[in-house]
Amino acid sequence: MYDVLIIGNGGAGLSSAISLHNRGFDVAIVSKTNATASQTSQAQGGINAVLGKNDDTVANHINDTLKSANKLGNEKSIFFMCEEASSTIKWLDTLGVPFSRDENSNIAQRQMGGASNKRACYSADYTGLKILHTLFDTALALGITFIDDTMLLNLIVEDEEVKGITALDIKTSEVKQILSKATIVASGGYGGVYHNYSTNSSATTSDGIIASFNAGVELENMEFVQFHPTALKDKFILISESARGEGGYLVTSDEKRFVDELLPRDIVAREIYTKLLNRQEVFLDIRHLGLEKIMHLMPQEYKLCEQFTGLKMDKDLIPITPASHYTMGGIKVKDDSSTNIKSLYAIGECSSNGVHGANRLGGNSLLEIITFGKSLGDTLCISDNPIISKVYEQFTSDENSISNEFTKESKNDFYKLRENLGKIMYENVGLFKNDEKLNEALNTVLEYKNEFKNLSTTDKSKVYNTNLKELLEFKNMIVCAEIIISSALNRTESRGAHYRSDFPDSKVEFEQNTISSKINDVLNIRLEDVK
Repeated sequence: MYDVLIIGNGGAGLSSAISLHNRGFDVAIVSKTNATASQTSQAQGGINAVLGKNDDTVANHINDTLKSANKLGNEKSIFFMCEEASSTIKWLDTLGVPFSRDENSNIAQRQMGGASNKRACYSADYTGLKILHTLFDTALALGITFIDDTMLLNLIVEDEEVKGITALDIKTSEVKQILSKATIVASGGYGGVYHNYSTNSSATTSDGIIASFNAGVELENMEFVQFHPTALKDKFILISESARGEGGYLVTSDEKRFVDELLPRDIVAREIYTKLLNRQEVFLDIRHLGLEKIMHLMPQEYKLCEQFTGLKMDKDLIPITPASHYTMGGIKVKDDSSTNIKSLYAIGECSSNGVHGANRLGGNSLLEIITFGKSLGDTLCISDNPIISKVYEQFTSDENSISNEFTKESKNDFYKLRENLGKIMYENVGLFKNDEKLNEALNTVLEYKNEFKNLSTTDKSKVYNTNLKELLEFKNMIVCAEIIISSALNRTESRGAHYRSDFPDSKVEFEQNTISSKINDVLNIRLEDVK
């Protein structure tokens, strides 16, 4: 039993845990992976903050963020994040994050897509990884409890309040309940639904979002999925926006540029995908930067390209393709990161607090997870009421459910279904959507959903049964895919990262948030005014 239980050990969860621990709370972090595998490590380009250089202002940062959000941004959340940005950087700097430095030994900054100035603080092209490692080292030094190899199954809800979670111990396949006075979901986004077509780690399968949805929590703006313009072709490995921020070009086979590389990501990604649909190859060209600058600013990118393609960024054109990268939607939260269920909070990419709206501004993802994670840790109020230790009904139900997985026979290969899910999501629910494509994808997803009763593990071992874990993940992915598609069908317009070729213009009546909820076991979609 803990004062606070945090689901997810990425930047948001770690920031919150450190602040809560420093306030004297007993905190535990639960994750199905170890901390260094968190999706935070994929944020390479930088973290935004106005540090009083380059004639930049906080007002400029706010305006850039609001513009990117495309009328769906929560002004209060955006103002808070942008105004706190410099304090966030100072906090990280104090903890020891090794930011790159300029000639005056100040934290170096670069410009990213959609930004009006150089405000992304960076650590070469390892920014997220360096932040993650620093936070993890800090949490270890403080003695914060980590419960790894443990997959969230469900939230324990009694009397309309969350009492903790049920979870699968991946090492033993045993179900356990972990109780707490407050529970924070920081489990990351849902980009993994685009299986094999995403820059995300294999762990981002929407577990925390769907567990919350099943418990009665409202979700928001699930149709808004951002596609990064530059991933390695056929590999879907991220090539950071820093490559374009530092002066890289996007060219076709004839080496001609065709788009302003620093436009917002949705525009650049659609321009690239249009070329690909017309059977034209697209390349990233940074040869003109020279080997010395590339190795100083983008050493990780250089090594990845060479390792996975055999190409060298200082000598070769790098073939690229857009890939599912970031999800703007998630668990609907209030200003204090609380949900519509008592004692449950959400932070990071799994949450929707309005700072990204219809499209995230490059460099704001790391800023959001650290700023709101630390803020929740600094301000969270926890009940003095003791935790009632008992066997909850949710635990008994989940224990029986997992036990049944080892006795029933599987009648279908869910791995094949997972491959097909990723493909149809990328092609039909990706950069260009329309009614026909969306309905085709929805019918496929509903067909897979009906197959749940015929799906089970083929591996009946109970020791590190990854087959069981991946089956549970796939079931979450299917539920999440249905919500994404249904939300996209309901929004008959184009806005930000959501583009419909049959409704190419934005509409005033859709300057609202999409709310998804579960009512009597049925998915309900409605629109709600932006607050």
